[in-house]
Amino acid sequence: MGNATSSAISKEILEDLKLTTKFSEQEISQWYENFQKQCPSGRISPGEFEEIYARFFPDSDPKSYARHVFRSFDTNDDGTLDFKEYIIALHMTSTGRTTRKLEWAFSLFDVDKNGYITKAEVKEICQALFKLIPKEDLSKLPDDENTPEKRANKLWGCFEKKDNDRLAEGEFITGVIENENAMRLIHYEPIKH
Repeated sequence: MGNATSSAISKEILEDLKLTTKFSEQEISQWYENFQKQCPSGRISPGEFEEIYARFFPDSDPKSYARHVFRSFDTNDDGTLDFKEYIIALHMTSTGRTTRKLEWAFSLFDVDKNGYITKAEVKEICQALFKLIPKEDLSKLPDDENTPEKRANKLWGCFEKKDNDRLAEGEFITGVIENENAMRLIHYEPIKH
């Protein structure tokens, strides 16, 4: 064996990721291999993360959104993502409406990480989201959500809060679960052509 182990993922991380995500052992190992190739240091910088995002969104400018996503997954605040943080990021951003996903969405919107969301923070994330949307899809958006401001207003309206109120995590999750609109407004779902 010798040095082969360094390129294989540890059993413990593998088991952990199989539990927290719905990915198979094979998928995780495949990603780990790619991760090792792309990030020999075992860490992803914000710039590298933006490049990964750019591949998913070739027709738009995902930089500011990617930065927010990065911040929300850099749980130990060290300015990098390790493999585990990265896979959890992939999982959270690609799967259905679980409470875990909403906990993540909350941390995405909590820009200053103080445990509350303000309307200004919602607007900031909506602005980043809008940069993800390709031009031709922008023109298809309903009138009451075709600018970041309108979308932020519509989303904030789902929570029945005043403009200067703060929103706690529990309120955010409940509000989104009970509101079909909110669910749709908190992320960008590419329009199926």
